[in-house]
Amino acid sequence: MTLEERIMDDLKEAMRNKDEATKRGIRAIKAAILLAKTDGSGKAVEGDLEIKLLQKLVKTRRDSLEIFEAQGREDLAVVEREEIAVIEKYLPQQLDEAALEALLKTVIANVGATGPQDMGKVMGAATKELAGRADGKLVSALVRKLLS
Repeated sequence: MTLEERIMDDLKEAMRNKDEATKRGIRAIKAAILLAKTDGSGKAVEGDLEIKLLQKLVKTRRDSLEIFEAQGREDLAVVEREEIAVIEKYLPQQLDEAALEALLKTVIANVGATGPQDMGKVMGAATKELAGRADGKLVSALVRKLLS
C-alpha cells in the first residue's frame, strides 16, 4: 500500500471519527503529495521522496512550534504539536540517541573522517544511511560532538 493510499484510508477514518487534529495533519500530507505529483519533474512520489516530503512537513511545523512557544502563543503551538504527531506516524521509526550515536560512529569510520573539517562528508553519508530515521538537527549535533 502506497503512502497516498494509506493517507486516503486514514482520512476517511478520521472523518468518521470526527478527529479534527488527524484530519488537519492528513490533509497537509495529502496536499504535499499532490504538489509533488504536479511539480513538473515527472518523478513518482514513492520511497525516499515520500520520506523527504514527510520530513519537510515535520521540520516546518517544528520551526513554527519554536516561534509560537517563544511568542507565548500556546493556542497555535498546540495545533502544531498535534499535526507533528499525526505526520510522524507515517515516518519510519526514529532511532534513539544511543543507537544513532553507534550508527554515526560506524559512518565516521567508513568515511575516514578525522576531525571537524570532515563534517560535510560525514553528514552526506549519514543522511543517506539514516533516510528519515533521525532528526537532522540531532544528527548534526552528534556528528559535531563525535568529530571534535
